[in-house]
Amino acid sequence: MSDLPEMGKVSRGVFDNVILPNLGAAHDSIIVGPNHGVDVGVVDIGGGQVMTLTADPVFIVPQYGWERAAWFAVHILASDAATSGLPPRWMSVDLNLPLSMTRDELATMWSAFSAEAASLGISIVAGHTGRYAGCDYPMVGGATVMSVGAADSYVTPMGGREGDAVIITKGAAIEAAGIFAVTFPDKVAAAYGDQFARKAEAIFHQMSVVEDCMTAVKAGVRDAGVTSMHDATECGVWGGLFEVAEASGVGMALDKAAIIVQDAVAKICELFRIDPYTSISEGTLIITCRPHKAKEIVTRLSDKGIAASIVGEVVPKERGITYTEGGRIVKLTHPESDPFWAAFDREIRGAAARL
Repeated sequence: MSDLPEMGKVSRGVFDNVILPNLGAAHDSIIVGPNHGVDVGVVDIGGGQVMTLTADPVFIVPQYGWERAAWFAVHILASDAATSGLPPRWMSVDLNLPLSMTRDELATMWSAFSAEAASLGISIVAGHTGRYAGCDYPMVGGATVMSVGAADSYVTPMGGREGDAVIITKGAAIEAAGIFAVTFPDKVAAAYGDQFARKAEAIFHQMSVVEDCMTAVKAGVRDAGVTSMHDATECGVWGGLFEVAEASGVGMALDKAAIIVQDAVAKICELFRIDPYTSISEGTLIITCRPHKAKEIVTRLSDKGIAASIVGEVVPKERGITYTEGGRIVKLTHPESDPFWAAFDREIRGAAARL
């Protein structure tokens, strides 16, 4: 019997037992390699400089419209890179396109992809493009994003330390709500009205943490400010918080009520029957920082129109990871599976059956 998940990232057991023991050649230039909840690898390139690298699928959903789909694909890729605190600079892209994609569709998508990359200061420097049987949306390839900076100017999710404040931007289930809103607008409108449905679609463009990251690190990094950043993707804010704590070797004491859940997000999660705290949330940035910089970071984010809240503190590892809810202290465990994928598949199948 396979222990691979039906959909989404592989389990921690598979990652630990299959992936981590097999990482090619060892090299002493590697500062940070693959690990749970760590968004980037870090390599010493000499001269007091490091390169950070991250890889993700090229995720294209035609139902979003080609321009919007390209925007999302670029920001998925750039967001993980930005959590290092270094601006994303270079990208290599592998496109394995479905046979159904036309030349005009590719031209529209790629033009928008390039324009959005340029707006973030990212140059596309290498890649591969082909159309193949067996390839289909939304996973139409993969890409790597790279940055370079001073060896003392980056952070990773391994940098949280006792006494840090924990900050979350935008709140829970941003990606889940944004994707449902633009993919099933008629269902949202039928439940809550046309005006709400239009407002909900705007959540889509919150699905990026590039500006969040670049804004937060202006307050300083490491001893001077931000100690770690992590994009809360699969398994949402609970998964993301657990991953930061584990990567940093610390505990956390959190206040569930302090985590933002936007009104539109809450209603969409209720409509599609998913838990906002464990649902995929590209666009939600988890930050740990030195406590004396927490208010400054929240203010800097607010000045950019990015909602953020202080949701807890980093505590010794032996205290574990807990959150308060209704006066009770609850132990936080990793959700392991994200309810978004099954819910999305259910809706897609239902829509197809109604045709």
